[in-house]
Amino acid sequence: MELWYTEEHSPNTRFSIKVKKQLYSEQSPFQRIDVFEAEEFGRFLTLDGLMMVTEKDEFIYHDMIVHIPMATNPDIKKVLVIGAGDGGTVRELSRYSGIETIDMVEIDKMVVDISRKFLQKTACCLDDQRVNLFYEDGLKFVRDKVECYDLIIVDSTDPVGPGEGLFTKEFYGNCYKALTKNGIMVNQHECPYYDTFAHSMKRAHKRISELFPIVKVYQAHIPTYPSGHWLFGFASKALDPIRDFNEERWNSLKLTTKYYNTELHVGCFAIPNYVKTLLEEARHE
Repeated sequence: MELWYTEEHSPNTRFSIKVKKQLYSEQSPFQRIDVFEAEEFGRFLTLDGLMMVTEKDEFIYHDMIVHIPMATNPDIKKVLVIGAGDGGTVRELSRYSGIETIDMVEIDKMVVDISRKFLQKTACCLDDQRVNLFYEDGLKFVRDKVECYDLIIVDSTDPVGPGEGLFTKEFYGNCYKALTKNGIMVNQHECPYYDTFAHSMKRAHKRISELFPIVKVYQAHIPTYPSGHWLFGFASKALDPIRDFNEERWNSLKLTTKYYNTELHVGCFAIPNYVKTLLEEARHE
């Protein structure tokens, strides 16, 4: 008997991975958590039946959500990560010796515990002495913070269930207040290809554009995410990711990456026309 993990990407489209075995399944106070092992993608984590991370392609997502802002401003010292219970974002941040503190806020402690047990490759730096773990609602955590962080990374689930509050105007406004004068916010910005995801993307883009003076969108190809075409949002009070990008300075750090490079840094902001149209529509809705 064959076992397959199948995820619905649209009412008419499904994505499947052949599974060797299921390693874990439990309902937390917030969501259902499952871990599977597959021949093609290694171990992978799903929340409420939605793909979060696989051992094979997680490096793409984590490279792009971390190294784009860090290369824009290598002087970042204080970072807030919201979500990211698998630990991959913290792993990439911990490679920068100039970072002094990483506050990680994850609403569901079980996600962190399960990632430590089954996804050691992503959760390997959660015990870095610069990392402070907070198990609480990111929306509430950031509410009373004022000019505390140089970088906020919103590594959230899709805008349903526990992740819903992280796509609101109130949340983005609080992030703006929590950032220093050169502060940067980066968020996973959903998929532009399927209508449901594109709707969430446009809503997030509209709300962020109303708050930040510099707002851009960049892209990556992540095979296990819906359509494979995934967007990230870049918002800043002062720094432009292309204008202020210092290629030589980032390369001098001599970090070894599997996906990100300085040519890609500039190129990933060159987005397709249909995505440009969606973003323009979002600003005028």
